[in-house]
Amino acid sequence: MTLSKRRLGMRGLRVGAIGLGCMGMSQYYGPADEEESIAALHRAIELGCDFFDTAEAYGPYTNEELLGRAFRDRRDKVVIATKFGFRFKNGRQLGAETDSRPGSIRSAVEGSLRRLQSDHIDLLYQHRIDREVPIEDVAGTVAELVGEGKVRFFGLSEVGGATLRRAHAVHPVSALQSEYSLWERNLERDVIPVLRALGIGLVPFCPLGRGFLAGGVKRAEEYPEGDTRRIDERYQASNYDSNVKAAQAVFDLADAKGARPAQIALAWLLHKGDDIVPIPGTKRRAYLEENVGTDSIQLTDTDMRTLDEALATGTVSGNRYPDWVMAGIDR
Repeated sequence: MTLSKRRLGMRGLRVGAIGLGCMGMSQYYGPADEEESIAALHRAIELGCDFFDTAEAYGPYTNEELLGRAFRDRRDKVVIATKFGFRFKNGRQLGAETDSRPGSIRSAVEGSLRRLQSDHIDLLYQHRIDREVPIEDVAGTVAELVGEGKVRFFGLSEVGGATLRRAHAVHPVSALQSEYSLWERNLERDVIPVLRALGIGLVPFCPLGRGFLAGGVKRAEEYPEGDTRRIDERYQASNYDSNVKAAQAVFDLADAKGARPAQIALAWLLHKGDDIVPIPGTKRRAYLEENVGTDSIQLTDTDMRTLDEALATGTVSGNRYPDWVMAGIDR
C-alpha cells in the first residue's frame, strides 16, 4: 500500500494524496503520547504519506519540536508545512492576535527552522491574515525567504478569493489551507473557483467533520477538560443529535462498500479534484493506515450525488467556531 502523488500549485510541489495533520499530537485532543506519535510519523513515511502539517502555534512550539525529533534523520523523505502569524508572549499564544510584519515573519521562520532541525521549510503558510499588514508585504517577505533558500513554497490559510489574487500577484501561492469537507462546504461558491483559475492547490483540514464523519463521537460533556470538543457547539445538546443524524449517509455508503466511514469522507474530497490533498489529523498508526487506504476507494457519480445532497450547505447544526475565532477568517 502506497499513496499516489498529487500536485499543489504550479511551482513543482508534489506530495502524497493524503497528508497528516500533526496538531493533535501536541494539543487539544487528549494527552500527548510522543512514542506513539513518532511511531505514526515513521509509519506514514513507509506508506508514502510524506506531507506533514504543523505550526509554531501548535503547543505553542512543541509540535514543531516533535517533528524535528521524528524527522532529523529522515528530512529528505518528508515535506513539512508550517505556519506563522500569531502573536506569542512568554511561550503562550495571545489569543487571536496576529503579527505578520516582515521582521516578525523572519523571526518566526528562524524559530521554526531551529525547532524542525532543518535548513528549509517546504511550505510556509500565513496562519491567519493580519489586517494591519498588506498581504502584498507578506507575500514579498516570503518571496525573499524563497530566494534565500529558507522556504520552498508559499501558502495561505483561511483566506478569501480577493486576498488570494493579491498575494499571488506578488509571489505564486502553491496552496490554500482551509477547513473543507462534506461537513463544511464554505469554499465552494467563492474560493474554489479562484483556486482553479490561479492553479492553487487546496489542503483541507478537519476533513472528517471534526470526527462526525468518522464515527465514535461523544457529546461535549463526555470529553475531558482541555479537550476542544467540550466547547464546540456542534457537539452540544440538540446540535449533537442533529449532526449525528446528518452523518448517517456516510455510514450507509461505507457499509455498502465495505469501507470505513472516514474513508468515504476522504474519498469524497479526493474525487472533488486532483488538486486537493486533505490532511486528516491522528496520532495513532491504526487510523493513519485507515486514512491512507482511502486512495484506493472509488466513488461513482451516483455516490457523489448522494453524499452531496445528504450534506448540502446548511445541513450541519452549530457554528463552526466562536465569533472571536471567525473574526480572524478572511471571507
